Amino acid sequence: MILACNNINKAFGTAQILSGVSFHINEKEKAAIVGINGAGKSTLLKIIMKEMQSDEGEIILSKGSTIGYLAQHQNLASENSILSEMLTVKQDIIDLDANIRCLEHEMKHVEGEKLNQMLSTYTRLMHEFEIKNGYAYQSEVTGILKGLGFGEEEFDKKVNTLSGGQKTRIALGKLLLSKPDIILLDEPTNHLDLISIAWLETFLLNYNGAVIVVAHDRYFLDKVVSKVVELDNTKCTTFEGNYSAYAAKKSMLQNAMLKQYLNQQQEIKHQEEVIAKLRSFNREKSIKRAESREKMLDKIERVDRPLEHTQMHFNLEPRILSGNDVLTVTGLRKSYDKLLLFNELSFDIKRSEKVAIIGNNGTGKTTILKIINSQVEADGGEVRLGTKVKVGYYDQEHQVLDPDKTLFDELQDTYPHMDNTSIRNILAAFLFTEDDVFKRIKDISGGERGHVSLAKLMLSEANLLILDEPTNHLDITSKEILENAINHYSGTVLYVSHDRYFINKTATRILDLTEQTLLNYIGNYDYYLEKKPEVEAAYLKKTSSMNASSSNRPGAFPAAFPTSSLSTNSTDADSENKQNWQQQKEEQAKTRKRKNDLKKTEDEIHELELRNEEIDELLTKEEVFTNVQKLIELNEEKKSIEIRLEQLLEQWELLASEE
Repeated sequence: MILACNNINKAFGTAQILSGVSFHINEKEKAAIVGINGAGKSTLLKIIMKEMQSDEGEIILSKGSTIGYLAQHQNLASENSILSEMLTVKQDIIDLDANIRCLEHEMKHVEGEKLNQMLSTYTRLMHEFEIKNGYAYQSEVTGILKGLGFGEEEFDKKVNTLSGGQKTRIALGKLLLSKPDIILLDEPTNHLDLISIAWLETFLLNYNGAVIVVAHDRYFLDKVVSKVVELDNTKCTTFEGNYSAYAAKKSMLQNAMLKQYLNQQQEIKHQEEVIAKLRSFNREKSIKRAESREKMLDKIERVDRPLEHTQMHFNLEPRILSGNDVLTVTGLRKSYDKLLLFNELSFDIKRSEKVAIIGNNGTGKTTILKIINSQVEADGGEVRLGTKVKVGYYDQEHQVLDPDKTLFDELQDTYPHMDNTSIRNILAAFLFTEDDVFKRIKDISGGERGHVSLAKLMLSEANLLILDEPTNHLDITSKEILENAINHYSGTVLYVSHDRYFINKTATRILDLTEQTLLNYIGNYDYYLEKKPEVEAAYLKKTSSMNASSSNRPGAFPAAFPTSSLSTNSTDADSENKQNWQQQKEEQAKTRKRKNDLKKTEDEIHELELRNEEIDELLTKEEVFTNVQKLIELNEEKKSIEIRLEQLLEQWELLASEE
């Protein structure tokens, strides 16, 4: 064990945040702290780091262990370049290297005993240099910077000129480079693109120390952690496994607790009705029986109803159905000064598709959405909306909200036909009640602004939703509610997101913006990861072939501006692209059939098990077990059910193993 939290209590005024929080972290263990916004996750990290005092309890760190912390908001101020700032972590190695070089120079000019002394010192320093990995520290620094998304051309930039997100990445890099025995990370993925997040996952999995992470990125938690510490209603519960395992266990636990509570309430109600009936007879014996039952009822240890957090609830539904061809983009081009974002992008979206655009930071994903929504003008190309298409837009910066308006006015001004009660009801569904509705937009949190934007999106009744990072600032519960709303939405969705769990749950197709072009994947994020090497290899093969043939052809499309998809204008390429599309469609059809067969099997098992229970109940009745013929019939039926159940269970196991 490297860290233990024992009976941590913390309150702010009358608001209790943490009550009796206890858990431990083992050496090299990777753990997550989860909970809704305001549950006390960041507070707990600060208490562990002794940046905040707990009201009660103790933090125990194993003797000699070092600890490092990345806060959610960094205020890194430095006149150093990015590279120089990172190298400050390795200052001891740099100084050691300077001493060795100095000693080498001095040894050239001495001899005898003094030389022997210097050689002894030199040997000791060289040994220390090797132990500290001195020969590789520069490549280690470079590797971490590149892993966190900095190109070598950026290494000389001054830290003070960087954005808040870039400074946070530098702070994270310095922490990883310092290699403490235990790392505390508060929302480390907030300012990283997909490639950098994947790099960080690998780094932490292979990290030779313990890690505690607070994050809303469920895909990241699934990959990295093997323990989940949940903060809920000031209390702490520990679950073994990754986030998905935790979510499943938590759901089972909540359902079991609710079932236990409801069953007990039903029994209490039944006993109270019996007691009331006995008393109504108004006889001595019946009253004594009623009193006896009351005493038994008083001795029952009452089960508390499981606490359920207030959650926003909404559904997305278009007012009218669009045509089948919802969006057609042809030859789209956009650059800023000399920076070309993309050229000759072409794609189309059909009704009911849920399409995610992914790619590295700065490739132009948000720009594509803004061009489609007429917020940014393209340099070339055409965007065409289909018949009866009505667009609803969600902006990650919430610029569609007026910061000086109240929440109530924001909705009323956008939808003037709505009465006051309707507006209040809508805002209440998004957790704004009473005087909350008169708060100004600029005075509420990023997550709360997200809720207001979602409210406007719901009221728009649009049949094409264009969403830019819709899960930013939302807690995990809100993300799950949004996922459910999108999955049940009958309209069409085009969105940009770096939330891989969200993409995996909602996307039916992925467009990967890479090398100024779009690569098409017909499936969710797991499918994208599986097919990515194959699709990229096919793309590189095609572009190499095109470049080779174009070098001798006047006016050919230059290699720097690849075409918009894997297909070219040639018949062979079109045929191959259609074949790939058909193969992906066939795979999806097989998957659907397997899921349908699995569902049918499960349904039949359930029906047979219910019938089995019915037979067991019948066999206890006197009119049945005294009737020989009926008894034989039921026993025969029960035997055939058992045989069929065995067959179905084997069939289910086979189908499940193919998933």
